Amino acid sequence: MAGNSSFLFNLSILAKTIVNPCVFGASAVVEDGQGRILLVRHSYIGGWHLPGGGVNGGEAPEHAVLRELEEEIGLSESTPPEFIALYTRKILWVGNFIALYRLRNARIDFKPNFEVREAKFFDPVALPEGTSAATRRRLAELFGKMPRTLFW
Repeated sequence: MAGNSSFLFNLSILAKTIVNPCVFGASAVVEDGQGRILLVRHSYIGGWHLPGGGVNGGEAPEHAVLRELEEEIGLSESTPPEFIALYTRKILWVGNFIALYRLRNARIDFKPNFEVREAKFFDPVALPEGTSAATRRRLAELFGKMPRTLFW
């Protein structure tokens, strides 16, 4: 009987995952030595965004954010990631959790690639036109210009 309940439990988790899938991501506020913030333009979405990407199964989000930054923007040096907050959002029926980190004194060796077309450091008080609303909110929260929310 124990085998049956285990099978039914696993089946119920599978059904719940199909009906209500969830994706885990990690993003970063990457600062250079002058306090400028790194923003990226992706190939698949318009505007300027914080860099980051997906967390693989069994991967720690702190490792995922470093891996993504190395792969996509050529991060070569920074302070260790500081955890800022965990956010949530829902896109259609898919739940999404985003762990946000802060890295300081970053250096990059960026080369345009399949996912990221452009990466530049900007003064946080003079963000470029087209900076996403979520990016503006995260930076305003980080610099104490608005209270932190739970939603990306």
